[in-house]
Amino acid sequence: MKKINELKNNWLFLGALFLFLAVAIGAFGAHGLTKLLSGKAMATFKTGVTYHFYHGFALLIVGLCQSHGELSGIDPSPSLKRAGAFFTAGILLFSFNCYLYALTKVKFLAMIVPLGGFAFLIGWSFLIVNFYKRKS
Repeated sequence: MKKINELKNNWLFLGALFLFLAVAIGAFGAHGLTKLLSGKAMATFKTGVTYHFYHGFALLIVGLCQSHGELSGIDPSPSLKRAGAFFTAGILLFSFNCYLYALTKVKFLAMIVPLGGFAFLIGWSFLIVNFYKRKS
């Protein structure tokens, strides 16, 4: 039972941490970078922040689903754990590379961004699988 609580709390902790960072990074971009970056670079930065927010909330959903399952006496689904892992990877690969690319213009960073987008899609797929299995 302790291991379930630790995993759930990790997703809730990571979700809250990533949402905190999204606010801080978004504010930094809005107040500190608008005069330094081109319009296109600023748009890339904002896209990173937007997806950072979405998937921070997705991590909270994963943690809350595990909490709900625990309260119902249901073992945590491996699909939830995988969804959380892919959402985390997506934030790191997509959002953080959007930030770095907007700031540095290093082309290699832009080539990593789609991997993060793919990780987001896989994460959502695992969440769909989790909900589908719980429905049946």
